[in-house]
Amino acid sequence: MKQTIGKQSIELKKEVYVQSGASIVGSKEKEGPLGLCFDCAKEDPMLGMNSWEEAESTLQKEAAELAVQKAGMQNSQIRMIFAGDLLAQSIASSFGNVTLGIPLYGLYGACSTMGEALSLGSMAIAGEYADYVLALTSSHFGSAEKEFRFPLEYGNQRPLSAAWTVTGSGACVLGTKKSRVKITGITTGKIVDYGLKDSQNMGACMAPAACDTIFCNLKDFIRTPEDYDHIITGDLGYVGQRILLDLLKEKGCDIHRQHLDCGMLIYDQENQDTHAGGSGCGCAATVFASYILPRLESGEWKRILFVPTGALLSKVSFYEGQSVPGIAHGVVLEHVEA
Repeated sequence: MKQTIGKQSIELKKEVYVQSGASIVGSKEKEGPLGLCFDCAKEDPMLGMNSWEEAESTLQKEAAELAVQKAGMQNSQIRMIFAGDLLAQSIASSFGNVTLGIPLYGLYGACSTMGEALSLGSMAIAGEYADYVLALTSSHFGSAEKEFRFPLEYGNQRPLSAAWTVTGSGACVLGTKKSRVKITGITTGKIVDYGLKDSQNMGACMAPAACDTIFCNLKDFIRTPEDYDHIITGDLGYVGQRILLDLLKEKGCDIHRQHLDCGMLIYDQENQDTHAGGSGCGCAATVFASYILPRLESGEWKRILFVPTGALLSKVSFYEGQSVPGIAHGVVLEHVEA
């Protein structure tokens, strides 16, 4: 049963449903516009741990357990986990999920990882390799600053183009049991590199990849922007959004009426001093589980294209003067009538 269509998309023939979504965030995220949407907010950024990295692992573990609980399931019913984060060797995922006792595929797509996890989880179910899987990502402001920029103690000044890494973890259980939301299509992203080297302006680095994936999705599925209630990117922020809209207009495609960005939704730009908006693996994941999924479940939105975006840099590549390539994975989700 062939499920591939167009250049780089998949139209799922077997129905894949979102059984639950869970979101756990930090105090800054709770103070933002979506504060009341999250399942849980932690006042202590260390979560009682000894390091930022241990705190992030704890976020993943608790989000995973909450998603399974909200699905009315036990860990033993989850066939596999698709999880990732921003840290070297994906230690937040490996250390965070070690006690769950569930087979795990560790992923790295930078901030696009939730799109990658949902895509691979959907393919596993559609291919009948699993009945239920868990898609899971996280990020933490403290661990990300330490890994990619400057330790917090340094107190460096951030440029206006910089985004604020979300402290949070989002998890979703996918499965075969009918629910109010199903995943109907996937557009796997390509690596797109415009040669930009400014790691403090990741919105600009990721926008070309988002443009490529969105345009390809519309072409592969023979759709127009109006066929979606919203096209939602992961964390382009205010800078990246303008670039994305301009790049798509050059292709004759106008999505300004449909476009939303998780990095713009999660913080109040005027009052929270987050500059370009939110970023990190936890940005798209927590906004999806807390804000996007409920609107699909209620039927307020009938069909959306969810496009988490990622900047594929590392400490090594940055210090060696390499550019920052981008990637974006598209996931089509639709409301299901009762």
